[in-house]
Amino acid sequence: MSAAVKYTLGRIGLFVVVFAALWPVGMNIFLKLMLALVFSAALSFFLLRGWRDEMAGEMGEAAERRRAERERLRSALAGDDQPAGGDTDDKRP
Repeated sequence: MSAAVKYTLGRIGLFVVVFAALWPVGMNIFLKLMLALVFSAALSFFLLRGWRDEMAGEMGEAAERRRAERERLRSALAGDDQPAGGDTDDKRP
């Protein structure tokens, strides 16, 4: 399972747990939802740090792969790449 999925499910799970804990409290449902959102965000900052760091690492690696592929394609479109073992002279007019 990817780190992004684990982190997302962890955030949703924390929200549900906090909301369930607030359920018996006598207040407006929208206030309960807002409090659950704020408290679950605060808890996830501490409790899900490992998954968040893992997800950030995966996202950074994916961005680096995309950047390298984009540079390779730009180089190929510009004609900068040389054929392997071939002639290095540029024969364009």
